[in-house]
Amino acid sequence: MQKQIKEAAEYLRSVLKENPEIALITGTGLEKVTGAIQEHIRIPYQDIPHFPKTTAEGHKGMFLAGRLSNKPVIAMQGRFHLYEGYTPAEVTFPVRVMAALGIRYLFITSAAGGLNPLFHRGDVMLVTDHINLTGKNPLVGPNLNEFGPRFPDMSNVYPDDLLNLARGQALQSGILLREGVYVGILGPSLETPAETRFLRMAGADAVGMSTVSEAIVGVHCGMKVLAIVAVTNVNLPDCMEETSVEQVIEAAEKCAPKLSKLWEAIVAHLS
Repeated sequence: MQKQIKEAAEYLRSVLKENPEIALITGTGLEKVTGAIQEHIRIPYQDIPHFPKTTAEGHKGMFLAGRLSNKPVIAMQGRFHLYEGYTPAEVTFPVRVMAALGIRYLFITSAAGGLNPLFHRGDVMLVTDHINLTGKNPLVGPNLNEFGPRFPDMSNVYPDDLLNLARGQALQSGILLREGVYVGILGPSLETPAETRFLRMAGADAVGMSTVSEAIVGVHCGMKVLAIVAVTNVNLPDCMEETSVEQVIEAAEKCAPKLSKLWEAIVAHLS
C-alpha cells in the first residue's frame, strides 16, 4: 500500500503545475460542483497508477487540477464505494495520495437521503458530525505510521472554524444551509421504513453510502475536513416513497450550482 501511494503521488506530482493544499471530492451527480475550477489538467482515473475505477452511475472518474478562487486545488469527479466491492483501503486510497501530495484541507460533497422531516429535496446540509454504520473502518490493519497514529481522536472531525466559515459564506451567498449528523451505511440497497426510523432515532439527519471513510482517513492524515451533502430525497418512515438512482442523480445535479457557489466562497475566504 505504501509503495502504491508513493507511485500514484509521484505521478501526479510530475504533472501538477502547482502544489495545492486544498482537495475536493464530489459524488453522485455532483461533477458540476467543480465547474468554478479554472482547470489546468484533467486526468482520467485509469491513467493514475493504482487508482481504482469508478463503476457507480453519476461518477465521471476524472481527476482535476487548477485554481478555485485563485487558489490551487485538486478535485475528484467521482469516488469509490464499499458497495462496489472495494475494500476500505481502496475506497480511501485517493485520500492517502492527497496526503502524500501535501493536502491540508479535505472538502467532501455527496448525495444523501434526508432523515430530518424538516428537510426538503434539493436542500444542502452541512455535516457537523457522523455515525459510521458501514460495519467497516478504513484504519483496520497495520497502521500507516507515516500518516497518523494508531488510534486517531475523532472528537473534532469537522472543526468549528471550518463549520463557522461555511455558515458565514452560506449566509453571505443567500444559500439556505441545513445542518446535521450524517450516517454512513454500506448499501447498495436503500433503507426500509424500519431502518429509516432506526437511523433517525440514532440521531442522524441524513444517510448516504460514502463520506465517512474518507473523513476518517482525512483525520488520520492530519487534514482539516469539511463536508456538505446534497439532500436528494427525504425519507419519512410512515409514508415512504420509491426512490430510483435516476431521481437521485437528477436532484443532485440541481443542487450542484448551489454547492459550487458555496465551495468557491469557502475557498476564497480560507485563511
